[in-house]
Amino acid sequence: MSTTFTIDTSTSRANPTPAPMKRLTVPAIQRRKGQEPLVMLTAYTVRMAQLLDPHCDLLLVGDSLGQVIYGLPSTLAVTLDMMCAHGAAVVRGSYHAVVVIDMPFGTYEPSPEQAFVSAARIMAETGAAAVKMEGGEAMAPTVAFLTARGIPVMGHIGLTPQAVNALGGYGARGRSNAEHAKIIGDARAIADAGAFAIVAEGVIEPLAKAIVAEVSCPVIGIGASADCDGQVLVTEDMLGMFERTARFVKKFDDLAGRISAAVETYAADVRSRTFPGPEQTYQPKD
Repeated sequence: MSTTFTIDTSTSRANPTPAPMKRLTVPAIQRRKGQEPLVMLTAYTVRMAQLLDPHCDLLLVGDSLGQVIYGLPSTLAVTLDMMCAHGAAVVRGSYHAVVVIDMPFGTYEPSPEQAFVSAARIMAETGAAAVKMEGGEAMAPTVAFLTARGIPVMGHIGLTPQAVNALGGYGARGRSNAEHAKIIGDARAIADAGAFAIVAEGVIEPLAKAIVAEVSCPVIGIGASADCDGQVLVTEDMLGMFERTARFVKKFDDLAGRISAAVETYAADVRSRTFPGPEQTYQPKD
């Protein structure tokens, strides 16, 4: 039986306890094509993984952690060390979802062999089930190389943030006939190479629907279409942790506002000396 981590106030905050269910598998995700939509969110820490895991089919340790956690201007400076450290934390904090880890920029593009070395390190150090890589037809040989060697690969096409400099920005993709045809070709190529699922990001809705119909593996949308086989968002975006988000983000909460209000109350209690009170202090025993 796998293990998860839970709150134990008598000792530390994260201690392993038996998991109540078996973890989903990559083949189980593949079989969800055309079935109940897959739920996927990003996670970077043990505690967030604990909270998301019961509700998600997949947890993505995205290289978006460069911006969300480290305040970097893009994902390009994210390293394998970062991905392995955060990936291992998310695996430790989950017991149900399939954990997928992004391969950072520059760690897989040079050759299939280099991609295997990077992916093997990720898998060995984190215990994750799969890796994700950006790119279309040009990356198909690498997808095939990895899957033939036992490493499940999730593809990522359309708006690919690691290629933001070549794309010229974060605008929606697929508006021209040529780009539409290229992205369809990208989807077909990496699906045929063995990708178990594909993220389609920032593509116009008719193109997203065409991709879903074109490939046999699940297509997970982000800024795409509700007709995709699943959806993914950056968790901090959907929780309302940031004021500025992409157009395709729906904020399901105002967590930033609620955190600010709680801290404001805490600060007031400290300054008025009403915290700590009798319940939070230790007194001599009689």
